[in-house]
Amino acid sequence: MPIDVERVRRETAGVAKVVHLNNAGAALPPRPVVEAVIEHLRLEEETGGYEAADARAGRVEHTYDALARLIGAGRDDIALVENATQAWDLAFHSLPWQAGDRILTSRAEYASNAISFLQAARRHGVRVEVVPDDAHGQIDVDALRAAVDERVRLIALTHVPTQGGLVNPAAEVGRVAREAGVVYLLDACQSVGQLPVDVGEIGCDLLSATGRKFLRGPRGTGFLYCSPRVRAELEPPFLDLHAASWTAADDYRVRADARRFENWESNCAGRIGLGVAADYALALGLDAIEERITHLATELRTRLRSLPGVRVHDRGARRCGIVTFTVEGHRSEDVARGLRADGVNVSVSTVHSARWDFEERGLDQVVRASVHYYNTEDELDRLAGALPAPGGGRPQG
Repeated sequence: MPIDVERVRRETAGVAKVVHLNNAGAALPPRPVVEAVIEHLRLEEETGGYEAADARAGRVEHTYDALARLIGAGRDDIALVENATQAWDLAFHSLPWQAGDRILTSRAEYASNAISFLQAARRHGVRVEVVPDDAHGQIDVDALRAAVDERVRLIALTHVPTQGGLVNPAAEVGRVAREAGVVYLLDACQSVGQLPVDVGEIGCDLLSATGRKFLRGPRGTGFLYCSPRVRAELEPPFLDLHAASWTAADDYRVRADARRFENWESNCAGRIGLGVAADYALALGLDAIEERITHLATELRTRLRSLPGVRVHDRGARRCGIVTFTVEGHRSEDVARGLRADGVNVSVSTVHSARWDFEERGLDQVVRASVHYYNTEDELDRLAGALPAPGGGRPQG
């Protein structure tokens, strides 16, 4: 069933104030998410933090079920953490690295992931190897398969890179990983909430995601999926009395489920809001969400390509709701600043967040506009009309 755009806009207060095309940064939360967070904070205000947590324990537990449904997992496979980077880092740094281990990754990897790869190389003597792109600009699956040998410890892939419309072939990479028996870590920070994501179909062992982006949850929320296949061999780098039990004066036992990656203290209001956000997405339907987002992104690319001096930089055989472009004669940061002054929110991706990709393509920075299902074609026109003319001058619209 198509998305009722009028209804979701009624439930999104921000659309009355701004054209929000920065959903890959942080989406506008829907009213049910905001109300759930506020309700819990009021309860903490009135009864105390511990007491409120006890009273709403069922709502927090529901979040595990909602996220499990969202990605086709079991509730014991889900850990709730502060953000996607924390989720990814906990998974990555739990692997038992040895000198000579190989990490295979893609050219479009995000800076935080790449920095962790390089840190592991310094600390443990592992090798970081970037698999080339294919003709579409996505990871070359055949080249990946040819690179796998018995020294490969990890295949790490960003499903939807931060700096463009590309959707990497995650399931095809999963088949390579399973054939070789290699651990597969998927960064789904930009894909969960805008695309159907099923960990069984993809075949990943570990998946990291955030609440604040396309899922429309609160900031400071995220989750990690950890499959039973690899969980027993992964001991998180940090443990506390929630992640493990102090079983004797000189011993401890790590939890059997994915909550071994959590710690005791958490933002209960945010966790409840995250579960409501997952419910909201599930009620709309992930296929319908992808259809709407893909349509709007395609429409935006068409508008941008029709403008003189504007160049779209998206790649991939399959594309999503992230649209990147430059305007001739203008720094992208200046374009984004001008759009914000006109009430249009976008962001900027720079070489510092995607060095392997941007340096290969000769890019320094691009404007990033990211649509969501609550956006409209009139809002796309607002963005296109507010862009500066190439080389300077008045807006094009």
